[in-house]
Amino acid sequence: EHGAFQSRQELLKVPKLGPKAFEQCAGFLRIRDGKEALDITSVHPESYKAAKTLLKTLGYTEDSIRNGSTRDVVKKMKEHHLTTAALAEEMGIGEYTLTDILNELAKPGRDPREDIPAPVLRSDVLDFDDLKEGMILKGTVRNVIDFGAFVDIGVHQDGLVHVSQLADRFVKHPLDVVKVGDVVNVRVLSVDKERKKIS
Repeated sequence: EHGAFQSRQELLKVPKLGPKAFEQCAGFLRIRDGKEALDITSVHPESYKAAKTLLKTLGYTEDSIRNGSTRDVVKKMKEHHLTTAALAEEMGIGEYTLTDILNELAKPGRDPREDIPAPVLRSDVLDFDDLKEGMILKGTVRNVIDFGAFVDIGVHQDGLVHVSQLADRFVKHPLDVVKVGDVVNVRVLSVDKERKKIS
């Protein structure tokens, strides 16, 4: 209706999207060629002040983000004989926050999904209808929840591995045995073609 967003702050003009919802979602929205250079990164707006201080300390400008010259930000820190612990303390932020900012400045505009390995596909399983109970497949863990893990097996529908099926021992939480990006072997226990569900 009003065209593309020019900055993350414009999210606050969206009806029914209040300050709390903005806080929750702003870091996930990337704005290319917007007014604010940091909007192309996943640095959260609440950390912009710290990010700008870091840029200035290391001799960068906001245009450095746009032209990609911040890719050597970690090297620049070493040239300035700075450690993340000392710099974080000086800036009054947590070391983890500073590390996140550094990672984003080193790869401005990157798609975090690029870091997740693609599923390993079988040539005989190309689509949902090719699945049969008992098949052993390789897949990539895409999401971990309290009751299990969703695994991409290459048929455009992730399969759920229930927590009780993750190991041959008791598992309190799925994250104790798998994490997003893990490549795992799975056995197809059931295929619900009507509801398009795979266990």
